[in-house]
Amino acid sequence: MPKLSAGLLLFRDHDGVLEVLLGHPGGPFWARKDDGAWSIPKGEYVDGEDPWAAAQREFAEEIGKPVPAGPRIDFEPVRQPGGKLVTAFAVRGDLDPEGAVSNTFTLEWPRGSGTFKEFPELDRVAWFDLETARTKLLKGQLPLLDRLEEAVRADRSETPREE
Repeated sequence: MPKLSAGLLLFRDHDGVLEVLLGHPGGPFWARKDDGAWSIPKGEYVDGEDPWAAAQREFAEEIGKPVPAGPRIDFEPVRQPGGKLVTAFAVRGDLDPEGAVSNTFTLEWPRGSGTFKEFPELDRVAWFDLETARTKLLKGQLPLLDRLEEAVRADRSETPREE
């Protein structure tokens, strides 16, 4: 059974440009990596747990702020290269990433030193337009951007326009 993870892709329309909120993983392994290293806020959950509840919990833990209110878009799960199955949801909303505070994890660092240090799950959070997000996001999560774009396009075509 693959590991299960649930996450949330927060998006907004900023001056006519679709943007997504991504987080950069903390810790020494990711410290010097940027392109292809960012992720949606997400975390593992156990089989039988509600993925939406897990996605909201993980967002709050990794961003330090609750999920903005708004209708959600459910995406089909994506399988990351390591085999983890990510169930993701998108929510339209705005959030100021300033002051985002992530939960932490403990890691022996340097490896084999016997010294344990605390690192944030996410060391920074930022908004990116979709073109930039495609260079920043982990390869296994890239399909989420396509799915978001399709869902937003479909929503725009169904929304009546004022004449």
